[in-house]
Amino acid sequence: MTEFVENLLRARTGPMTSELVQRPGDFGLGQVPSRLKPATTVKSVCGFCATGCNLRIHVDDTGAAINLSPDAGYPVNLGMACPKGWEALTPLSAPDRARTPLLRNTHGDLAPASWEQAVRTMSARFKSIQAAHGRGAVAVLSTGQIVVEEMALLGALTKFGMGIAHLDSNTRQCMATAHVAYKQSFGYDAPPYTYADFEESDVLVFIGANPCIAHPIMWQRVMRNRHNPEIIVIDPRRTETAMQATQHCALAPKSDNVLLYGIARALIERGAVDREFIAANTTGFEAFAGFVADFTPARVCAATALDEAALERLVTTIAEGKRVSFWWTMGVNQGHQATRTAQAIVNLALMTGNIGRPGTGANSITGQCNAMGSRIYGNATSLIGGYDFANEAHRRHVARILGFDASVVPATPSLAYDQILDGIDDGAIKGLWVIATNTAHSWIGSRRFEHLRAKLDCLVVQDMYATTETARMADIVLPAAGWGEKEGVFINSERRLGAIRKVSRAPGQALSDFAIFKLVAEAWGCGAQFACWTSPAAAFEIVKELSRGRPSDVTGIRDYDHLDEQGGIQWPYPEDPTGSGAPVRERRLFENGRFYTPDGLARFLFDEPSALPEATDDEYPFLLLTGRGSSAQWHTGTRTNKSDVLRKLAPRQLHVELHPDDASVLGAVDGDRLEICSRRGVITALAFVTPTVQRGQVFLPMHHADVNKLTLPVFDPHSRQPGYKACAVRVEKA
Repeated sequence: MTEFVENLLRARTGPMTSELVQRPGDFGLGQVPSRLKPATTVKSVCGFCATGCNLRIHVDDTGAAINLSPDAGYPVNLGMACPKGWEALTPLSAPDRARTPLLRNTHGDLAPASWEQAVRTMSARFKSIQAAHGRGAVAVLSTGQIVVEEMALLGALTKFGMGIAHLDSNTRQCMATAHVAYKQSFGYDAPPYTYADFEESDVLVFIGANPCIAHPIMWQRVMRNRHNPEIIVIDPRRTETAMQATQHCALAPKSDNVLLYGIARALIERGAVDREFIAANTTGFEAFAGFVADFTPARVCAATALDEAALERLVTTIAEGKRVSFWWTMGVNQGHQATRTAQAIVNLALMTGNIGRPGTGANSITGQCNAMGSRIYGNATSLIGGYDFANEAHRRHVARILGFDASVVPATPSLAYDQILDGIDDGAIKGLWVIATNTAHSWIGSRRFEHLRAKLDCLVVQDMYATTETARMADIVLPAAGWGEKEGVFINSERRLGAIRKVSRAPGQALSDFAIFKLVAEAWGCGAQFACWTSPAAAFEIVKELSRGRPSDVTGIRDYDHLDEQGGIQWPYPEDPTGSGAPVRERRLFENGRFYTPDGLARFLFDEPSALPEATDDEYPFLLLTGRGSSAQWHTGTRTNKSDVLRKLAPRQLHVELHPDDASVLGAVDGDRLEICSRRGVITALAFVTPTVQRGQVFLPMHHADVNKLTLPVFDPHSRQPGYKACAVRVEKA
C-alpha cells in the first residue's frame, strides 16, 4: 500500500501541457518530460455549467497556466464565455485548498494525516459499520462535477467492489426529473436537441428557465436567431430572460401543469395538432385528449392568474409557429409534480410534431457540467451505461464487460438522495461518503443535516476545499484535484462529449478523484478487480464498451484528441467499421420519428395536477421563490467565491426581492434588514424592492447558505427531486 501511494504522489509531479504522455498507472496526473516546450495553448471544456463551452488555456514555458480565452472554433460557445468561464483558473489557487488528508483526532480537531492513514481508516470504519449493521449501512453522495471516467469508476467500485448498496449524486437536485421524464416518454434519457435549434426556431418557449443568468452562452445563441422569433417566458418572476421576451406569462407558482394542459386543450380545439405524426410515432394521445378536455380557459386562468387574452395569445403563437422549441430547467424540475410537468411539455412537442426537426424539441437544459454523464454512468438510478438493474440480461452483460461475477450486480437501484438521508435519520445508515458536493448547504431544508450528522458513525468528505460546510463536519477529509488538474470527459446539455485537460498541478498531496478511488480500492482489498482501470484514458475505453449498442453509443470516438479535433462529439456516435463516417457538428435526435421505447413510439403521460404542498395562510402569507441570482455565482459558491472578480459581480450580502406594494405595507425600503421566516427556520436578508416579483411573493438567490434553512422538503414522486421553488414564509422588518 505504501509503495502504491508513493507511486501516485510521484506521478502527480511534472508539467501539464499537451505534451503529457499518459502511461499505465499515471492516472492522468502527468509525467516529467525530458524538456519543456515553449509557451502553448491547451483546449479544455469549462467545468462549471452544462453548456460545455471550450476554453483555450494559455500555458507559459514553465508549464504554468497563466490565463485563458474562449475558443472561437468550438460549436458550443463560438468564442464566447460567461464570467465564470473567464475566471475558471482562479479557484485552483485559492488559499483554502485541501492539501493533505485530514483525520479528526481525539481532541475533536481535523489534523493532517498520510494518504495511507486516511484511506485505511476510512476502509476500516466503513467495514466495521457494514459488519455491525449490514452492507446497506454505508452510503455515498456523489456529484455531477467530476468526469465520466471517475463517475464510472466510483459507481463500479462502490456497488460491485465495496458492496455499498446506496449511491446517489447531487444530480438528484437538478436533473432527476428530466432523466425520468425522458425515460418514461421516449424510452431513454435523451435530450433531443442541439444548440443550433436556439437559432433555428421561430417560436421559443422557456418554462421555468432563465438562461440570461443561468446559461448566458445559450442565451447568446438565442440572440443569434435571424428569424425574428417569438420568445415566450413562462415564469412567476419577471426574470432577466422575461425582460427580453416578446411574451411573459407571469403565472402563479407551480400552476405550470394546469397551464400546459390548457394549452394542449386549446390546440386540439383549433385543430393545431399534427395528426399524421401522432398516429405514426406516438401512443396514448386519445386518452390525453380526453383528459385535457376539462382544462377550459376559465379553469386555467383561475389557477394560473393569467388573463384570457394572454392565454389566447400564447396558444395562437404556438399554433402558428412552424418551428417551435420548448425549453425548461430548474423551475420545472424542482417541483412537487415535476415529472408530469416536464412530460406536459413533451406532450406539446409531440402533438404539434415539433420534434426531430431544426428549431424544435422538448428540450431540458442541464445544470451541472457533467450531470448528463452522471445520469448515464453514475450507476445509481440506472445501471452503469444506461442499463436497467432489474433486467437480468443487463446485469450479466455489464458484469461481463467489467469482469465481475453477475452476482455482485444488485437487482435494484439505489435509494434516492432524500431516502439516504432518511436512512441516516432512522439509524439504518451509519456511514456516509460525500464527494464534490456540499450537502450541508445545498440540500433542501438544510438545517436537518446538522441533526443527521450526529447520527453518523463516520462521515468522509472528498473535496477541493476543507472549508465547505460539509467538510467542516467530517471525520475524514480527502483532498481532491479539481477541473484543470486532471483529464477526462464531460457530457453537456446537447449530449456533446468534450475533453477536459490538465493544465495545473493540484496543491500539496491532493489527488484526482480517479486516483483517490483507486487508493480506496487498494485499501478495501478489491484493487485487483480494477487493475484494468489504469488511467482516465483506459477507463474511457471501458465506458465506450459499456455504451456499445445503446442509444448513447460512443464507440466511434477514438480518444480525447478526437474530441478536440471534432469540436466535441454528440452521442450517439457508434463505431463505423468502414471509416467513412465523420461526426456532424450539430445533430438532433428522432429525425426519423422513432423513439427508444420497445415499440418505437413516444408516450403521452399525464396526471391530475395537485395543489401546492404548502400554501400561504394568515401566519405565512408570502410564497418564497428561489433561483440563480447572478451569472457570476455557481451553486453554493465553493469555487466562485474564491474569485475577487466574481464576488464583485454578484451581491455580497443576501438580499430578498419583494414587490413595492408589499414593501409599502411592511414599511420597508431598499437596504432594510428583513426577517424571513418559514415553518423550518428564520433568516435575515436586505430588502430589494422591485416589481420583478409579484405581490405576495418574494425571491431569494439560492447561493447563500441560509436560504435552504427555509425551503420545504417535498419531493416529486417519480424523480425524487426536491421542490425548492415554492414554500410559505412570513416577512417582517428585523
